[in-house]
Amino acid sequence: MSDEPSADPTTAPRQVSRRSFVGYLLAGSTVVAAAEIGLGNTPSAEAALPTVAVPADIYDLTDAQGDAALPTQGLIKVQVNKDGTASFELPRAEVGQGIETAFAMIVAEELDLPVEKVHVTLAPARPELLMNQITGGSASIFVLFTPVRVAAAIARQALLRAAAIQLGSVVDRLRSKAGEIIAPDGRTLSYGELAEKAAGVDTTAIRVTLKDTSDFTVIGTRQRRLDARDAITGRKRYAMDLDVPGALPAMICRPPTLNGTVRAIRNAAEVKAMPGVTHVVTVPTGVAVRAKTFGQCIDAIRALKVDWNAGLVASASDESVLVELKRAELPLLVPSVPLLTKVRDFDFTFYFRSGSPLEPNCAVADVRADRATIWASAKVPVVAVQEIAGKLGLPMSKVRFNVVEGGGSFGRKLFHDGALEAARVSKACGAPVRLMWHRADEPRQGRQHPIATSRIRVAHLAGNILSFEQRHTSVVTDFKHGFGDVITATAARLPFGDVALSQAIFLLTQFVPYDFGLVTQTLTESNQHFNTSAVRNIYSPDVRAASELVIDQLAKETGKDPVVFRREHLRKPRVRRVLDKVVAEGKWGRPMPAGTAQGVAIHEEYKGASACLVEIDCRPETVNRPIRDGVGGPRVTKVVYAIDPGVAVNPLGLEAQMHGGIMDGIALALTASCHLEDGHFLEASWDNYPYTRQWNVPGDVKVFVMPSDNPPGGGGEAGVAAAFSAVACAYTRAVGALPKYFPINHKDPLFWEPKPFVPPVPASPTDGLEHLI
Repeated sequence: MSDEPSADPTTAPRQVSRRSFVGYLLAGSTVVAAAEIGLGNTPSAEAALPTVAVPADIYDLTDAQGDAALPTQGLIKVQVNKDGTASFELPRAEVGQGIETAFAMIVAEELDLPVEKVHVTLAPARPELLMNQITGGSASIFVLFTPVRVAAAIARQALLRAAAIQLGSVVDRLRSKAGEIIAPDGRTLSYGELAEKAAGVDTTAIRVTLKDTSDFTVIGTRQRRLDARDAITGRKRYAMDLDVPGALPAMICRPPTLNGTVRAIRNAAEVKAMPGVTHVVTVPTGVAVRAKTFGQCIDAIRALKVDWNAGLVASASDESVLVELKRAELPLLVPSVPLLTKVRDFDFTFYFRSGSPLEPNCAVADVRADRATIWASAKVPVVAVQEIAGKLGLPMSKVRFNVVEGGGSFGRKLFHDGALEAARVSKACGAPVRLMWHRADEPRQGRQHPIATSRIRVAHLAGNILSFEQRHTSVVTDFKHGFGDVITATAARLPFGDVALSQAIFLLTQFVPYDFGLVTQTLTESNQHFNTSAVRNIYSPDVRAASELVIDQLAKETGKDPVVFRREHLRKPRVRRVLDKVVAEGKWGRPMPAGTAQGVAIHEEYKGASACLVEIDCRPETVNRPIRDGVGGPRVTKVVYAIDPGVAVNPLGLEAQMHGGIMDGIALALTASCHLEDGHFLEASWDNYPYTRQWNVPGDVKVFVMPSDNPPGGGGEAGVAAAFSAVACAYTRAVGALPKYFPINHKDPLFWEPKPFVPPVPASPTDGLEHLI
């Protein structure tokens, strides 16, 4: 990490800038080292800004996560083994974002070891880590980059000292390379030979100096994921692949309306007598069936006759929820402006969306009278242990939660719903279970991105924006998964007064990158009893799309090109740089046929900046193209994306993250939403939830990771907001009309027939081969 100041002082992150640190060589049989990153490394939050700062300019959610993790960063350990490899137990969740590979690279860099010799595994729930075992907010690299480097550097220093004794030399004359210590005369000792000799007898404080960024040979290189081969060959193991003795498949028969409850089971004995079925038990979320195969579970669920109590939203619909949101909206203020000032109002609606990944919600649980063991993917496993222990009536020390790699998350695995259900089912059955949600369960009884409205009032005069007011109103986003504890822990540092948890997260994530005079952004929530989650990028996609659409309208009203207008008002060189990159690479302004258009948008978050340019085809022959069992509509044909994430640990992995975020953005703008009707969502499974499909993916996608002197920021969610916004802007320019809601096809006739709600899951398919052609 460089000692030089940030190239852009207006975006200088609150991150460690020095290279000399104190850590510990821990007592052990081989080399084990840990970092000590004290509070003194956190510089002042003050920043010199060219305009009045919004709260996130001063202190953002990434800062809060870093500060909350500081007290336990000394517990982050790197170990060198007798076989010459290094081990790092990562206190984060790997859900496809590639952080196992990224941290292997970080350890390899500071330890001078080949990447393939660094073994990264996922730590089980460690309550002593507190808020240092939370995966969210795209903060894993930002928070752990320096502690992991310090731990690896201490391990390397211990190896050098042990080698100096063995070789009869001094540390300063030795060098390390590729897992060996090399003496001036050419003699070598491998890390494996030194691992036990370098081990600490007592815990000892050691000062180390980290590599300068100019000396990096691993960090910043394009590294293929270490688990790529296992993933594509099917050898990668997820929760449902684990062989836990006695753990049989289990599934849950769920109510026809959201959050309904069991009143009575009319044929429990009959179902229990079905082939393979071992248990039929009631749990708070429905009726659980345990059987020898998942197919037998499905058959049993479909045979169950259950009387249900309706949930709290039994008659709710999109329309009724919007009525309640309108009642909750705060009024827009009429600013005091000069006489000739134009005041414009804009109003957008963003419908419910599913945040479920491809992997169904699943967990393995073995609950005994005096203890419980859980295997599941979880982003906040410490909170999972707390709740599961409480529900089972066990002390936390008797619940072991093994964090398993997950097949995606998008924020969904911040919640441990599946793990808690598995524990309850195992306890009720008195036997271990492999619980899996059906594909139909998630959109109907799982967690949704809340429906929201975003209203903007802008006052402008002679090309200058005098005020920009945004009022975002949303169904409540549930933050009871433990992530909110970060806000509580850092309350004294927050650049605003006492506000609700969700409002604090809103203020810590929303940037206004433009010089727009008086800027205000607020969040108001309406609690309507829905299951919600902080889906990927939380509030930013909706807030940014509304804002960027308004930017285009202001450019049009003032007779300016949208890019020129943005450049004139952007406050920070770092954001302008990524905008200029996509404009140049995407050939902004090139002639295009009628019905097609370009769109551009920018976004700032996670200590980084990004910009996106897209081209869209809205011509009738494209919109109405026939697609079997799918939805077409306008097609994005080209995407150019540029991101400055600070130092990119693995640019190849970051590019992959941006590709995923771009597909999210296309879906949010054009096709992906859930329809609420009579207290339940109509969607059930992926065949009628039109996330971006192969036929909607642009054939031309370019991602540029910009070189940067800034410390590493976050990348996991950074691709969504700018892509969504750029697609929305391109669509508006292509059709010549400003959309009022997203996705744009939400009110179109359904292209699929809703699956029945009773029974709650469809029959297992028997015609799969017919769909291979």
